Amino acid sequence: MDALIDVRDLYKIYNPGENEVHALDGVSLSVQKGEFVAIIGHSGSGKSTLMNMLGCLDVPTSGTYILNGRDVSSLSDNELSEVRNDEIGFIFQGFNLIPNLTAVENVELPLIYRKVDKNTRRKLAEEALEKVGLGERMRHKPSEMSGGQQQRVAIARAIAAAPPLILADEPTGNLDSKSTQDIMNILDGLNEQGNTIVLITHDDGIAANARRVVRIMDGKIVEDFCRD
Repeated sequence: MDALIDVRDLYKIYNPGENEVHALDGVSLSVQKGEFVAIIGHSGSGKSTLMNMLGCLDVPTSGTYILNGRDVSSLSDNELSEVRNDEIGFIFQGFNLIPNLTAVENVELPLIYRKVDKNTRRKLAEEALEKVGLGERMRHKPSEMSGGQQQRVAIARAIAAAPPLILADEPTGNLDSKSTQDIMNILDGLNEQGNTIVLITHDDGIAANARRVVRIMDGKIVEDFCRD
């Protein structure tokens, strides 16, 4: 197997000097293509900072991050934006859907940024919505859907362009228990189809859905084990 993510000795230091905070303190992590990994930690553990690094939303103070064979540790904001669009499908706790767009239009958005032609992107968006069980709701707007359905739209948006990495940040944080299990079943199914998924959570029960669990505390990885 090939490493999709290869993080080496990553540091993120805020307020360098007298009151500096080591949000990440020498983190090294490798994720192979096709893995389903949960990164778990309490508030202040460094998991959100690590997610920002893995998602190319921020750059480290020092260390190396190789994503799909490319060193992204010190890229410019524009370069990071291109990497995010090409390499990563994001699923957020808050769904982040555009209220006045239908489900299929929301799913099409990242494809527009990728300059996918109109007919192809509509086809990809519809296929992604079918995959998450929303074939009947494609023309509905977010306000006409439940929270669980909105998160399914967000998942379809993340997978439509078949990015190498799906990064899910507390994807069930706003959902009831049934919707939570539905979303985790979808993520599990996507992983079985070969998608690489990194799930960020504070919840041991959610983390238990992943094949591998990485626990972070005080900016350091303190546990890394596989369930298989």
